Amino acid sequence: MSFFQKLRIVGGLVPDVRHLRPGTGNGNGNGHAVAMRAGYVSPAAARSSESQETTRLSNGLKEFLWSLDGLGRGTLLDLGPASQATLSLFIERGFRVTSDDLLLTWKQFLDEERSRLKAADPGLLALDLTPEGRAARFLESNFKYSAASFDAVLVWDLLDYLEPALAKRIVSCLTDVLRPGGAMFAMFHSRKPEVFHRYRVVDSTMLQSLPAPVLCPAQKVYQNREIQDLFTRYRTTKSFVGRNQLREVLFLK
Repeated sequence: MSFFQKLRIVGGLVPDVRHLRPGTGNGNGNGHAVAMRAGYVSPAAARSSESQETTRLSNGLKEFLWSLDGLGRGTLLDLGPASQATLSLFIERGFRVTSDDLLLTWKQFLDEERSRLKAADPGLLALDLTPEGRAARFLESNFKYSAASFDAVLVWDLLDYLEPALAKRIVSCLTDVLRPGGAMFAMFHSRKPEVFHRYRVVDSTMLQSLPAPVLCPAQKVYQNREIQDLFTRYRTTKSFVGRNQLREVLFLK
């Protein structure tokens, strides 16, 4: 089985892959450093999910890639689940890719805290349980990237599913790890989505959206002014009206 076949993501299959780059080995002879965490999905469920995938033109993706032209061996942080097609496109362009499924990590963090609360864990009861306190605790243990370490970030629609207090801090952290001149691609729903989707790149102009089991319910619908307020540290913002009540936004630092 090839490396990219091992990384294939369908429906509930959610690998956590970090630090992928051309020409690095992991001792298995596949030419990539990889650490993977995945959940099982039945073949029948996989076929059903694939049959519902939607492919569409993405002007935001096209502009995002255009902004990275000529960068050479850049670095990309992908905040969605690892996808064969997405990894292929960027690795073939010489990028070192870090894939970090932050929404899955957030769900696991919430589940753990709820379990500790139900068990009346005295250690948790002594902590700040406000949204701000929860956001600080999550970032301290789950977001440890160096400043100015990435040229590009794929945020997808992550911010819509995070508590607003955490979304605000995530944007600030991402801005810190993005190099000057770097690019960020994000999507925002114009109303709360009825179906949870995951996304992957088909090619330089096309995206696929794939229905998936809900990790977290949508938390907020951001208006244009609220998006601008979140990304005040960026010198350029380009917005594109997409299908299915999705706005695609490119931010240039």
